[in-house]
Amino acid sequence: MTDSTKSGDDWNDEELDQIVRTYFAILDGIPTASRGFKADMKRALDDKIKRGIGSIDFKLGNLSHIATQIGLPQLPGFAPAPKAQKGRIYAAFDRYVSTHPEVLADDAFLSTPRVKLETNGRARNNPGPPDQPAASMMALLPIEPIPPLSDVQRTRPDGLVRLIRKFDPASRDERNRILGRIGEKHILGHEIARLVAAERMDLAKQVEWTSDVYGDGAGYDIKSFEPDGSDRLIEVKATKGGAGTDFFLTRTELEVSNERPDAWRLYRLHSLPTKPRFFILAAPLEHSVRLRPDSWRASF
Repeated sequence: MTDSTKSGDDWNDEELDQIVRTYFAILDGIPTASRGFKADMKRALDDKIKRGIGSIDFKLGNLSHIATQIGLPQLPGFAPAPKAQKGRIYAAFDRYVSTHPEVLADDAFLSTPRVKLETNGRARNNPGPPDQPAASMMALLPIEPIPPLSDVQRTRPDGLVRLIRKFDPASRDERNRILGRIGEKHILGHEIARLVAAERMDLAKQVEWTSDVYGDGAGYDIKSFEPDGSDRLIEVKATKGGAGTDFFLTRTELEVSNERPDAWRLYRLHSLPTKPRFFILAAPLEHSVRLRPDSWRASF
């Protein structure tokens, strides 16, 4: 039975550490978990901390919000709840991730029954030819509205801002070739399915995975088409995090977006691997996102 005397008390550091451990244990176990796995994990935690399942659910929602802001997956079934308990929950999240850097690894939480991985050019779990998406990715994905342009820095609590600076999700996602290829395969499959649905099989057969064929210097990853045959040049930005996770643009990508505003589109793919969905940004990007220089190249 839950100790009701705790219901109005703040969570202490030990309790917060335990629920953060539970969050990542559930996330890690989901790909092979049996039915009832999450409920069993929550009950086991409640047996230790006596907080009640409702309170545990709410805190797991808090942690889902923090995770998606630093480029880590939301816990399925727990919608991100932005309202968190002061700064202590951020400190607990920091303690766990700092002592378990494996959760930031390129392939962390990407191995699910729906997703096929490629590592160092070698296929794992038979993902299919490198120029084609896996069969499970050959489908239309949900398209969401563009998030509103708001002053994110003012709405993020200081503890969350420090976590984002420390774990830098935009830089991690930019370097993560495994994540990038999974994201591009999803969008490649979406574009083929979109053109098939528009009864343009001829164009569907011509969709090109440009970055796979020529590398990353074109300013876009996929060359697709509108149903009328005009070009659609797609830059894919993928993340395990949520829709509001920061991302990087290269100079070439920005230049091509300005040179070909009629054709260039940025597909922001998020919530990989379990619930991939995306929204589309058109040029000029300044109408949808805030852009700021982040680094400078030095030369002699």
